[in-house]
Amino acid sequence: MLVDIPIPLWIAIALALYMAWATGANDVANAMGTSVGSGALTVRGAILVAGVLEFSGAFLAGGHVTETVRDGMLDMSQISNDYLVWGMLAALTSSGTLLLGATRLGLPISTTHTIVGSIVGFGAVGVGADAIRWEKVGQIVISWLTSPLMAGVLAYFIFGVTRALILNRENPLAQVRKVGPYFFFYVFFVIGLVTLFKGLKQIDLDLTVSQSLFAATGLGTVGAGLGHLLLRRATEGKKDEDQRFSQTERVFVVLQILTACAVAFAHGSNDVANAIGPLAAIASAVREGAAVASKASVHPWMLAVGGLGIVVGLATWGYKVMETVGKRITELTPSRGFAAELATATTIVLASRLGIPVSTTHTLVGAVLGVGMARGIGAIDLRVVGQIVASWIATLPIAAALSIFFFYFYKGLLS
Repeated sequence: MLVDIPIPLWIAIALALYMAWATGANDVANAMGTSVGSGALTVRGAILVAGVLEFSGAFLAGGHVTETVRDGMLDMSQISNDYLVWGMLAALTSSGTLLLGATRLGLPISTTHTIVGSIVGFGAVGVGADAIRWEKVGQIVISWLTSPLMAGVLAYFIFGVTRALILNRENPLAQVRKVGPYFFFYVFFVIGLVTLFKGLKQIDLDLTVSQSLFAATGLGTVGAGLGHLLLRRATEGKKDEDQRFSQTERVFVVLQILTACAVAFAHGSNDVANAIGPLAAIASAVREGAAVASKASVHPWMLAVGGLGIVVGLATWGYKVMETVGKRITELTPSRGFAAELATATTIVLASRLGIPVSTTHTLVGAVLGVGMARGIGAIDLRVVGQIVASWIATLPIAAALSIFFFYFYKGLLS
């Protein structure tokens, strides 16, 4: 019965929806920003595609259990149920507020970092500094460098290979017909690994690395076959030079959208935990009377709340961050956007297997910078880059400060 739901849980549901909305407005836009910036998709098309895939990832592969405290930031043995409830409410409120503020300015920041900063804030003040696992905080700070650096180098390399093998050749259409199936193979191979390593990991699909590589190779082979058929049609009857080059770029439109879709699905399945992790923890504490634990059960309605909030956020404010990522950092074409998206997906796969903490936001921005650097430093708007980096640095302390304020607010309201 609805009347039996405790007040703190009602507040948590509303705040989880708020947090998911903010996530959709800021973080989800990163998956489709390059597709919009390159002209591969319209804003409306990107919202539709990302909305379906993000919700599907969140609802179908969001998992049956989730971390009550993101990335193991707190020593759960030192925190009571009441403090957990106040702290999780504060974390949701502060994270959502910071994300919406950044979105209003068109700044892409990490959703995971906002929730981590919020947890550090209430944990250090409400529980004690010794309850914070500071080595985890250090890993987050290091990820500010590793995420964009790895993706930037890969994007620079991928776009360099694309130019050398296709774009700078005398007959780019003939070249794309020749080497295009290899590109399709790699894209489908990476899509398979992203889905298995990130998109489906929440549902305990227990495949070994060898099995995952085998499945991804099979998918890549299918992709190469489809690419071969597509390229046969794409190269027919085009004599005009401008049209021929347009046809070449059109091949990368398909590849870019496919890769962006995989990133969107994986993002929905993983980052929905930023909103529903605190909600699940609060539900476990106040309704089920469960002791504080590092994991909490996730019910389907929680996944629906998170997925719905993400889609609404993307549809209402997502265009702001999509414009920054896709248009303001550097000029993108489908081939450049493809290089950025593929580098992002590859970085996610590598980091996932190596255990390196990375941010999808930082990764994609770094990839876009790498593509820009391939054309020279003059192709990058350094003022916009400076604003983005400053917002990354400010994320943790601002989130922590807001969380401290809201922690004492909810403590006074509910105690």
